[in-house]
Amino acid sequence: MRTLFSQKLRFTLGVAALLFVSLASSHIYTRSKHQQHSPENQAEQNLSFTQSENSALPQTQLALISPQFTRTFSTIWQNPFIARQIIDQSINTPSSENLVASIPVTYPVIDEWKKYKFSIQGNQILSQSKLPTTNLSFNQGDLLTVLSNTRKYFQDHTSDNPDILRKGLLGTQGVSVEDVIKTLDFMITVLREDISNNRPTRLQNADFINTNFRVIKWSAHNPNNQKQKQVRLTKYAVFTHSGSRTKTSTFNTPIYSLKEDNINDEFYTRYTKQDVLSGIYEPGGKEYGRVKPLAYLTRDALEEALMQGTILINFTDGSQAFFNVDRNNGISYVRGLKATAQKRYWYFRQVDAIKGYGHNIESKISVKPGVTFAGDILNIGLGRVVVIEHNTGGRKNLQMGVIADTGGAFLPNLYQLDFLAGTFRNRQEFNRHIRQLPEYANAYFLVKK
Repeated sequence: MRTLFSQKLRFTLGVAALLFVSLASSHIYTRSKHQQHSPENQAEQNLSFTQSENSALPQTQLALISPQFTRTFSTIWQNPFIARQIIDQSINTPSSENLVASIPVTYPVIDEWKKYKFSIQGNQILSQSKLPTTNLSFNQGDLLTVLSNTRKYFQDHTSDNPDILRKGLLGTQGVSVEDVIKTLDFMITVLREDISNNRPTRLQNADFINTNFRVIKWSAHNPNNQKQKQVRLTKYAVFTHSGSRTKTSTFNTPIYSLKEDNINDEFYTRYTKQDVLSGIYEPGGKEYGRVKPLAYLTRDALEEALMQGTILINFTDGSQAFFNVDRNNGISYVRGLKATAQKRYWYFRQVDAIKGYGHNIESKISVKPGVTFAGDILNIGLGRVVVIEHNTGGRKNLQMGVIADTGGAFLPNLYQLDFLAGTFRNRQEFNRHIRQLPEYANAYFLVKK
């Protein structure tokens, strides 16, 4: 009997400790909100959260807890029956998993430059769920390709790209990077088995998904539209454009590649897009010879290439090639500003396929349309598998894809995904295709149990 009581006591104290962490986190967040605008705290907001984004309570944060709060916890700790009463009032199930899931964990959101922007409690926008019992649609071979290429990126680049080791927002639900990799591995195995046996994959069966995966619903967090609950689904594409390898009267707008021996100089960060298009790299320009011209396009084609990240050029000499953005000039993309007025400029490289995320051009993930999402890699994470749910023609549809790309519009962005729709000859063809896709959708993350 005493052993049973001791086990209950240890459980109670453990849960009390979890409650303390939760309350302390909330307490710190409340205090830090009041302190954010004081001069002595401005520098602290510029810290990178790459290593400490979801750590429990560092000593520097414990120092923010008031003596009154500490005394309150001490009372609970020394009186486990009080703790038991608190717990009994808080939950209606003995499941410790449900208890942990209910504890609010604060996540610090960062921007493209690793600067702190704001904090949010994970359970405000993430919740445990189930997929509707509707079959999922996707191309099996294409999904396998993107899953495999994303998994290989984790395998090859964890040492030179620590950004992909961030737990991100899903860390507030107890999801680790190891869980993400386990999810990719399991899906790859299932797809290979099903494809080799020439059968529809089990991953298209919602019952199989609900049995083998945690399904975490994502409710949008849009600071500019508090009423938005569904995730906004924008669409991007690779457009085919005509171009020339030399400047002509029609094709007079260049795309350039940085030369390897000039990259460390970072001279290119001194110039806006408007500077580049004024001719600084052309014969007679002050930086002539420092970059390599890859192609000449129309101005509209350039803006499309900068916006989409990849372009397929049909050259006047009959050849054809993909080009992908490589490095930018260090100027942030400004939401709401028209394309021609944006000061950000990208330098390109020739590639062998449509490319997604990568910390350099050589490492970028080759992706496929229909199963690839661009999203907030820093705060949501690379390789997160997403299912979107929407109604088309009165029927419920589920589509699966992988976050394997990103862009300036997603840093930070907890309310939007960009769906890679395909390769199109023109904007009209693209618009016709995306009419069948929703503007907003329910979104779910899948994590292997």
